[in-house]
Amino acid sequence: MAPRSRLSGMQRQVLGLYRGFLRAARQKAPEECRRVESVVSIEFRQNAKNVDRKNFLYIEYLLRRGQRQLEQLKNPDTTGLSTLNATSATSVQSDIEISGPAYDKYHGDETNNKVIPNMLKILN
Repeated sequence: MAPRSRLSGMQRQVLGLYRGFLRAARQKAPEECRRVESVVSIEFRQNAKNVDRKNFLYIEYLLRRGQRQLEQLKNPDTTGLSTLNATSATSVQSDIEISGPAYDKYHGDETNNKVIPNMLKILN
């Protein structure tokens, strides 16, 4: 058997966070437990594949974000965990139309109707 390489401190933190999510998931209802485990597994695998191992600042950010999410999941009032797909959020934002009483003053002026959709493009 080949000797196992030692894990760095950051690797141990990531594995500890992953285990923490799995432990917290077991405290939820069986159906929600499976869903949480699935979401966590997918999220960790995507980050392992897409994040550069030498980008320590971003990994530390993900660890802090994960710790906050784990604390929320541990709360007995929290029933589950969900994610937001960035590509779907972009497509939703591009479909926003200006309407309603708050924007009535803009309806007569074509240049003002373009302001908010152009701002959304800048934000994307």
